[in-house]
Amino acid sequence: MNTTDHTSDENDERAVTVAHDDVVLEVRDLSVTFPSDDGPLHAVRDVSYVLRRGEALGIVGESGSGKSVTSMAIMGLLPANAKVTGSASVLGEEIVGLTDAQISKVRGNRIAMIFQDPLTSLNPVYTVGYQIAEAVLAHRKVTKQAAMARALELLEIVGIPSPQQRLKQYPHELSGGMRQRVVIAIAMANEPDVIIADEPTTALDVTVQAQVLEALDRARQETGAALVLITHDLGVVAGQVERVGVMYGGRMVEMGPVEEVFYRPRMPYALGLLGSLPRMDEDRSDRLTPIMGTPPALLAMPQGCAFSPRCPMAKEICHEEEPLLLATDEPGGRVRVPASDTAAHTAACHFSEELGESAPEDLFRSSGPHATEADESSAAAGGERGGGEAIVSVTDLVKNFPIHSKGLLKRRIGEVQAVSGISLELRERETLALVGESGCGKSTTARLILQLIKQSSGEVHYMGKPLHTLSARQMRPLRRDLQLVFQDPFASLDPRMTVADIIAEPMRIHGERGPDARKRVKDLLSLVGLNAEHSSRYPHEFSGGQRQRIGVARALALNPKVLILDEPVSALDVSIQAGVINLLEDLQTELGLSYLFVSHDLSVVRHIADRVAVMYLGKIVETGTTAELFRAPAHPYTQALISAIPLPDPVKERTRERIIVTGDVPSPSDPPSGCRFRTRCPKFAGQLSESERVRCVEEPPELLDRGTGHQDACHYSQAVELI
Repeated sequence: MNTTDHTSDENDERAVTVAHDDVVLEVRDLSVTFPSDDGPLHAVRDVSYVLRRGEALGIVGESGSGKSVTSMAIMGLLPANAKVTGSASVLGEEIVGLTDAQISKVRGNRIAMIFQDPLTSLNPVYTVGYQIAEAVLAHRKVTKQAAMARALELLEIVGIPSPQQRLKQYPHELSGGMRQRVVIAIAMANEPDVIIADEPTTALDVTVQAQVLEALDRARQETGAALVLITHDLGVVAGQVERVGVMYGGRMVEMGPVEEVFYRPRMPYALGLLGSLPRMDEDRSDRLTPIMGTPPALLAMPQGCAFSPRCPMAKEICHEEEPLLLATDEPGGRVRVPASDTAAHTAACHFSEELGESAPEDLFRSSGPHATEADESSAAAGGERGGGEAIVSVTDLVKNFPIHSKGLLKRRIGEVQAVSGISLELRERETLALVGESGCGKSTTARLILQLIKQSSGEVHYMGKPLHTLSARQMRPLRRDLQLVFQDPFASLDPRMTVADIIAEPMRIHGERGPDARKRVKDLLSLVGLNAEHSSRYPHEFSGGQRQRIGVARALALNPKVLILDEPVSALDVSIQAGVINLLEDLQTELGLSYLFVSHDLSVVRHIADRVAVMYLGKIVETGTTAELFRAPAHPYTQALISAIPLPDPVKERTRERIIVTGDVPSPSDPPSGCRFRTRCPKFAGQLSESERVRCVEEPPELLDRGTGHQDACHYSQAVELI
């Protein structure tokens, strides 16, 4: 990392000169404006930064902060109605304002981009090999055979298994992780000087994310390219970049070496983002510190500092004058430095020096309907809250979905084994987390417990009642006690109904109407931290976090005892997510609820859950208390999951042990014999004898208790401390 000594002007000038000599991308005062019926929309405002050869720069921020629009402007990929001003140059060549023909010679050659969704990045009607070779032929005068050979080489570099076979396959035949690695291969095809990666791992499971980040790192090493990594995941940034820029309201509000920004942020927004994160390496002893409010609407930007309406430090000047991006902790105070001074730590805050060594909780006090009581008892909340009688029990639960042939007869030709003989208990006032990769059976299990779909075999009991034997009519009164909160607050609320109608609907279905129901709606809105006077509004008038609170209020309308939460915060920005997590904890304490928390995010699970059950390919492979399972996981799959979760701590993230799982999850229609994880298991691949591997192939491991209620399903399990 470049560390510039600021003790003299001479050293400052030398650092800037060195940076200029090695700059591959320079962005100066870049602004992007879109026309709209309500006036100009200022999506990006005066963004400046430089990127040196081989350097990795992270750009973070919430949705709508301008991260992706900035990069699309650099790449010349914005629509024709976008007005772009300022400058962006690659190796000294200006690229803003070039014609399509001119920029096409630069794009994919000197600068390349990796997009978030590989399904839309790849052409579905061409093979993978053809698309990589096409990128080579666009900028090199080589034969088709040479281009295809280069495509094969690139697939090997990014870690695609059986690359010769994959060359002939179409994108839909590959998994999400493989498709993203193909996109990386295309980006590095012509050894560009700069690679811009726009949320390259957002839609991927953590084990696949680790594979993609490893491929991205390999691409950098192979090409020597500098990297701009755009992401909302501060953990990914902590382990992958040397510098980080934080964007808010269309502009850069903090920039500096990653350790400086993470350990000594100088902009309240950056400090708030760090405080909003649930951390896998910390016990659940404290509440998260969400940033209250929502990011500004770009058509109605507040005067002065864009963050001032949400900032606890805001004073009169903050509402009147927009702060400049200035260097912090300089001998002469806050001063302007050129963007080429890559060692400088800059922040756009009038009072950055007052932050000192403040912790997020010092600045962003918990707020909301339950904050005072929760703050006073946060230490007490850190222990396990469960431990009572089982309220929901599942025994040997199986769900197979039939696969039918095409044509008129539609014969049954197989089955998808979605859930394969799992057993678990949810106790009173407890949060049980069900975790695992996409397709492992988590959501199917949740729907089976609710009897929204019928099991193939097995039993589901609620307070001793056999739900699996009840008809739909018999289940109806019990649904009052078992409610579901959905993943997507944008899709789960009817846009044609007011909030009052949405929350009251379950009560109407169960015969509750009139003044009492209307009062209940307002009480519920207040309970989840929303203004009861807004009950006549429609869902589109609320933010994502507010919509999820409406979903929680609806689920609470019938005074349930159990809430099944299916990825309830995965669709939310991190600062909004923290408030919803705090709300769920408060409601559990106040109402005595039991939660089945379905999630793929182990950082959130670490913070909210009392016990954890880990699923893989339809089976539970490990269960235990949250503290025990995270402290010393025993199953190789759990170990891989935990090691793959990035920590928002640069030093810890770069020095911790990595367990990279290779390959993809097998098809649930044809799971492996014996241990279902063996085809991806690092221990099976490199640590077992031939006779031990035969046992894994032939004998399915049972879920056995290793003591203190910690169970795992592995013939050769061994607890390992990873955090």
